[in-house]
Amino acid sequence: MHVPVEFAAKTFNVLARIRERAPRVHCITNTVAQQYTANILLAVGAVPSMTVSPDEVGSFVADADALLVNLGTFDAERRAAIDVAVGAANAARMPWVLDPVLIDRAPPRAELARQLACRAPAVVRLNTAEFTTLSGGDPAEDAAVRFANTYGTVVALTGRVDRVTDGVRQAVIANGDPLMGAVTAMGCAGSALVCAALTVETYSWIAATAAVVALGVAGEVAAEAARGPGSFASVIIDALHGLDAATLRARTRVS
Repeated sequence: MHVPVEFAAKTFNVLARIRERAPRVHCITNTVAQQYTANILLAVGAVPSMTVSPDEVGSFVADADALLVNLGTFDAERRAAIDVAVGAANAARMPWVLDPVLIDRAPPRAELARQLACRAPAVVRLNTAEFTTLSGGDPAEDAAVRFANTYGTVVALTGRVDRVTDGVRQAVIANGDPLMGAVTAMGCAGSALVCAALTVETYSWIAATAAVVALGVAGEVAAEAARGPGSFASVIIDALHGLDAATLRARTRVS
């Protein structure tokens, strides 16, 4: 099928540049996601760091190329670290990604997510329930487009199909496998992959779409070799590490 703006080639190009440049991605993320997120980043050639100490996170972010802010673990230390880290990232004009995990479950983290959305994240990556909360329950079909325009960001909305929009362009991505939903931290690691793509691709919409495509295609490849969720969690890391141009050309489904 025709892939707009040749996203198979663009995805491979993004991955090749990550492998060449070995960018640093600092992750403030869910405690259950840290190791898996680090391994996903390492698999594509990026260098992760994970400290959440408010005393040193500013220095770590200043030495990084992108920042992930994931609200999965909502403790006082991480809330303080997030404030420092986002300030450091914005001061350095560094791209950062907001992953507002489970804001639909608890008003305090939803309020923090709304505050953070006003602090210029390059990409907001989230599922439908989280987006409904963050957008104030906007039911319109083009709600993500309006949100992206209002906040000057890219919205990467995940689900049965994934949608990525910058308010003008939209990519609908039909890659992935159901086993991806059976592995904890898969979404968190996917947001970190978006960060890695942002370090080498100027256009945030292209970077986010390429990262979502890469993870989805790797998921399909991994599912063919996996025996279940446990082996899948390992095999998808191998699949990302070895993802090549031919595989992306054969499998990328973007409309």
